[in-house]
Amino acid sequence: MLELAPGLGDGPALALVALSFFTSLITATFSLGGGSLMIAAMTLVLPPVVVVPVHGCVQLGSNAGRAWIMRRFIQWPFILWLTLGAVAGSVIGGGFAQWLPERWFTGAIGLFVLVTTWLPQPKFIVGSRAVQFIGGMVTSAVGMVVGAAGPLVAAFVRGIPDRRELVATHAMLNAAQHLFKVIVFVVLGFAFAAYLPLILLMVAAGYAGTSVGSRILTRIPERVFRLVFRVLLSAVALELIRRAVLRAD
Repeated sequence: MLELAPGLGDGPALALVALSFFTSLITATFSLGGGSLMIAAMTLVLPPVVVVPVHGCVQLGSNAGRAWIMRRFIQWPFILWLTLGAVAGSVIGGGFAQWLPERWFTGAIGLFVLVTTWLPQPKFIVGSRAVQFIGGMVTSAVGMVVGAAGPLVAAFVRGIPDRRELVATHAMLNAAQHLFKVIVFVVLGFAFAAYLPLILLMVAAGYAGTSVGSRILTRIPERVFRLVFRVLLSAVALELIRRAVLRAD
């Protein structure tokens, strides 16, 4: 049988492929949660130096697939300025990803997400191009260090009133950020080819999960969607804070 990833047995590799289906289903239904679960699982079976670039590649495929399926709901004004900021953020984050303390960023993201999830969102986040540009730069730079910055991105788009537009726009933003992340890791010399079989299978499984989840999305009442969205954001934020505390020196 073809080795899906160096040093990774068939069982763990196929488990990651199956998990890609379910995490994409979760994300397509509630906009987030799947990416954080995926990177946590990958950390258990892959070397730390491999996790962030491989996760970025898988999430690029997953988010691109979700954005394609829901493309008519994408809010392009959000995409433009956040993505321009993400270009700068990827370069900045790539330069510091090797030595910045991940624990500090992990805890800061958790606190930021927890606060912004439950406090009223300022209107300037929705309308200000400068804030969107800075938001794209910060979230992308942080994503280069900690891998999954989806909850941080969600804080900038949760004010979008239509849930289909929220999910689609969030997916497109994440796809753009993961694309820049992959490009930076290629420039830095990461050998993606060795993990390509695993990545392709996980992307295919993720697309299938997205197809199922996008259908579930339209059947969930709006109030239920918003509540679950906030609860998932809070759960991810608390998990990030827990990790940061446990890693304290």
